Amino acid sequence: MWIISVDLRLVLVEHMNKNSIIMASEIAHQTQGSTQNISRALKEFEVKGLIECLTPAKTTWKICFDRSWKTVMEKMEGKYF
Repeated sequence: MWIISVDLRLVLVEHMNKNSIIMASEIAHQTQGSTQNISRALKEFEVKGLIECLTPAKTTWKICFDRSWKTVMEKMEGKYF
């Protein structure tokens, strides 16, 4: 429920589902969104333990493909993308 409560989180999950490494600036460019808002949302994912920031200065993130991530994707697949 936490992910679907904010549209931006859904957009990020779609990108994370397709890429194991993501950059806030690339997502902002593709979605016409603000890099600041996307970075903030990615930090929320990091707090939840779903992603890890590889280079804080460049806001490059890596998806943590662990049990938590797989559970999230299983619950969302077919319902939201």
